[in-house]
Amino acid sequence: MGDPLGGAEIVPTERHSALVLRLDGQAQSYVDLDDPTFLAFDYVRRLGDVLDGFAQPGHTVRIVHVGGAGLTLPRYVAATRPRSAQVVLEPDVALTEMVRAELPLPPRSGIKVRPQDGRTGVAGLRSDSVDLVLVDAFAGGRVPGDLATAEFFADAGRVLAPGGLLLLNLADRAPFTWTRRVLAGVLTTFVTASVHLEAATRRGRRAGNVLVVAGEDAATVDRVTAHLRTRPSDFEVVAGAQVGATFGGGRAFTDADTEPSPRPGEA
Repeated sequence: MGDPLGGAEIVPTERHSALVLRLDGQAQSYVDLDDPTFLAFDYVRRLGDVLDGFAQPGHTVRIVHVGGAGLTLPRYVAATRPRSAQVVLEPDVALTEMVRAELPLPPRSGIKVRPQDGRTGVAGLRSDSVDLVLVDAFAGGRVPGDLATAEFFADAGRVLAPGGLLLLNLADRAPFTWTRRVLAGVLTTFVTASVHLEAATRRGRRAGNVLVVAGEDAATVDRVTAHLRTRPSDFEVVAGAQVGATFGGGRAFTDADTEPSPRPGEA
């Protein structure tokens, strides 16, 4: 469906109402137009579990998504928490137009897409104005370096209301040298964090998604982490003292000294 747009294309799936957005040949977003609560990718389902642990379905949330692509999670929030205030920061205007045309948003979704990169968009938000900042942004298969610095995490902490959470979708492999540096930066602002990844990735058998849940209120992070432990998932929970033991020892990235996540073939 649709001609490739700068390496982007939308293709059908085995589910009659579902399509996949592919970027540069890789599946980026899975969208079921009839059932936006169906989260096909394991890491997206895990992020959905984080949202459910933070606020019960039906309760509105204020959330900023850094990275838009097919808008899978914004659709999930709109379906499970109607009237939530959602801002999506997606600098690729052509991609957004393609998604709106071929994967249309439901009426009155409350999803606002701004043509801005994550740093610019977050910098323009009011302090204490959102409940969740979710970073799921890739360029050429890599998390941009400017979204991995202590300065960015400080700004994310500024815009979060008390009890708010920062959620990161990273990509890495053992020994997680890059992730260790990202986590060090996260913990310059946030009191605590938990890390979630599949067993095969944790044991170094393959690269994979590394999810980070961080907050300035330890009780909120603990509550969400406890909820995640009850959910069926291939993702393991690394929390408390295990975080330092498994992912400690890194030196925080700064705006003067940063790099994107490893290339897909290297991670």
